[in-house]
Amino acid sequence: MALALLMAALAACGQPDAANNSAAANPSANNGMSSPQGATGIATFAGGCFWCTEADFDKVPGVISTTPGYIGGTTVNPTYKQVSGGKTGHIEAVQVRFDPAKTSFAKLLAAFWPTIDPLTPNRQFCDNGPQYRSAIFYHDAEQQRQAEASKAELAASGRFAQPIVTEILPATQFYPAEEYHQDYYIKNPIRYAYYRSNCGRDARLAEVWGISR
Repeated sequence: MALALLMAALAACGQPDAANNSAAANPSANNGMSSPQGATGIATFAGGCFWCTEADFDKVPGVISTTPGYIGGTTVNPTYKQVSGGKTGHIEAVQVRFDPAKTSFAKLLAAFWPTIDPLTPNRQFCDNGPQYRSAIFYHDAEQQRQAEASKAELAASGRFAQPIVTEILPATQFYPAEEYHQDYYIKNPIRYAYYRSNCGRDARLAEVWGISR
């Protein structure tokens, strides 16, 4: 089932965005261990530059909001300068809030894989260092089970000769990034497009997944 969802996600890559799901305001720092009032689901993904991860998830139907931020480190209220310097242990990530009636964690997993390079450790595209490594952060035991099953099924599919190095980690305190990082691709479309192109993200995704964007 998970592999079928992934194949559907691969087929959908590059389709036009039906709506922008970015949040108008950022949620407060949150470890995400429960959905507020049970109204929404929460998931957290790291795929290198969080501008790109946010833009990718905003295209997924059922996503309510996306918040770039930092997770997995030890420094309280880290800044972008600290995290990008690799001194806090945090990873750039995006916290996704979604409508469980319209999508699921399994579908988000399937949408996530084709947006990253799962074969290269401590790097995503032109961004180097453990702060840019790919990871799935689980918020409960069921998310952990689904994430591990999804990774195992992809590894067993025979698509890749190399091992999948994307980590599956427990969600810890999540700190929203500075305001200028929120919706960066919308606020600064030319700069964002220049960065994404020059970072080689889509070229590498085409090489890894056999898709063009």
